[in-house]
Amino acid sequence: MSNETHEKTGMSRRDFLGLASLGAAVISSLTVLAGTFRMFKANVRYEESTKFKIGKAEEFPAGTVKKLDDKGVFILSKDDGIYAISAICTHLGCIVNQVDWGFQCPCHGSRYNEHGKVIGGPAPRSLEWLEISEAVDGSLEVDTAKSVPVGTKLKLYA
Repeated sequence: MSNETHEKTGMSRRDFLGLASLGAAVISSLTVLAGTFRMFKANVRYEESTKFKIGKAEEFPAGTVKKLDDKGVFILSKDDGIYAISAICTHLGCIVNQVDWGFQCPCHGSRYNEHGKVIGGPAPRSLEWLEISEAVDGSLEVDTAKSVPVGTKLKLYA
């Protein structure tokens, strides 16, 4: 009876299990080999730095307002110091424009006062004030990843 079954299928159960275990061993070995080669490639995301230089303090006399469109930041200089406000609308991320009474989003009409506080429109929160500091070489740096409390200014000593 076993000879009849063997002739019908052409492969015994023992042969099938032997081939299956050999296939599993080959697949496992290839997976380990692929993992070993993957280990040598760094798993790093290359992103633009959140910290950037804006120039020397002398370039920002009191009353200066400079918009850096590519960075999404306003640099404002007053008699009591210099500060940075994000130019990115908190509603949907458009770049706001400066107007006589503060800032306005051209996309959906959000309005902010001169300190970035929402005074109208769909924006859910105020514009962020960003950290501004003096680097070792004397130039000013803004870090868009670090928010500071409203009213925080870098005091410049002339």
